[in-house]
Amino acid sequence: MLALGTIVVVAALAVGLTTFVDDRDPERIGYFADWNIANRDFTVKSLQDNEAAQHLTRIMWAFGDIDPDGLCHIPEDSHNQPWELYQRRYDADESVNGQADDYEQALAGGLNQLRQLRERHPELGASLSLGGWNWSTYFSVAARTQESREKFVTSCLDLWLRGHLPEHEDEPQGGEGAARGVFDGIDLDWEWPGGDGHPDNIEHPDDPENFTLLVEEFRDQLDDLSGETGEDYQLSVSLSGGPSRTGSYDGEIFDMVDFATIQGYDFAGPWNKTTRHHSNLHVPHFDPDANSVDAAVQRYLDMGAPADKLIMGVPAFGRGWQGVEDDEEGRGQPAEGPVENDYDGPTMAFTDLEERKGRRFFDDEAGAYWIYDGNEWWTYDNPDVLATKGEYVLDEGLGGLMVWNLDMDLEGDLVRAMDASLRN
Repeated sequence: MLALGTIVVVAALAVGLTTFVDDRDPERIGYFADWNIANRDFTVKSLQDNEAAQHLTRIMWAFGDIDPDGLCHIPEDSHNQPWELYQRRYDADESVNGQADDYEQALAGGLNQLRQLRERHPELGASLSLGGWNWSTYFSVAARTQESREKFVTSCLDLWLRGHLPEHEDEPQGGEGAARGVFDGIDLDWEWPGGDGHPDNIEHPDDPENFTLLVEEFRDQLDDLSGETGEDYQLSVSLSGGPSRTGSYDGEIFDMVDFATIQGYDFAGPWNKTTRHHSNLHVPHFDPDANSVDAAVQRYLDMGAPADKLIMGVPAFGRGWQGVEDDEEGRGQPAEGPVENDYDGPTMAFTDLEERKGRRFFDDEAGAYWIYDGNEWWTYDNPDVLATKGEYVLDEGLGGLMVWNLDMDLEGDLVRAMDASLRN
């Protein structure tokens, strides 16, 4: 006797139709900004308490640094590292597993909490993301020659995957293999190989080509490590959503990575004199020259990227302007300037934006949302936008969604919406 699913398929084939059963498990990825453990008291346990962890497939730990010699290292004078990263002993009420750390244990801090979280959620992956906006300074140095690439990749795998942590200031934490198994992947977030990044970045004309070679070296050494350990390791790259930066990448990289995230945000910001959406899915009618997430995705598809390796990035923050003229619900209007806010200049976290007063608007055709109170105009992604973007991901056969970053979504509401949008 045929099962119902088999009957449907057979019937469809009988009438010349093509039936596709989508059994993928789309990625739901969240970046964890480790400096906000100290700055905002957003610990790994927060992801357990707000239930975000059970709705994610992978955490991207941001960020790993590169030293002036082009090697992975843990800086001793930035973001309370290495204390917060692997030396801080957590009390029982702070800890994911509800047990206090021992003074002498080899691994403590945020990395030990991440290990505990993954033990509670065995299907949850974790990648160490290298670079970011502030720490891409020496990526070019690391990628410059075959010798430098080999040394760089070896140093990163030794530090973050083999877990050989440096011992520091007579604390008992660290040593060979202390953090082994915390991470099962590496994410390359070089901003950007073709320039236009942080003004302190070292740049070289061969950076785009060398980025491809660097991805290849990571793939080769990760595969060798898999042969040693029997474990699988994920390699990913973070790509710009901007049209001027797409030329920094070669389509060859998609043959070597497990997936690539596209930053589907920051299309507009304080550099604009008029209000514009910064993460719209499609081009809005009032701004025909605008970039869009769809346009960014299509650029990478045209480059030869397999659709199922592309992960759409969504923001857990909004961008705002003040002194906005009252016309078109504030869209495309001149502004006195960007709004000042205590998160990061003219930005505000999703959680805080959801509590703001003002008129709220959703453009379902553009896949964009905004608040306007007659003076301030804020653009951001809410659950309605996530539903639209999730539908797009499924329709286009993309690999999933990614959110930057998790401490901007204190209750996990946006993560839950991201997950729900991919289960339709």
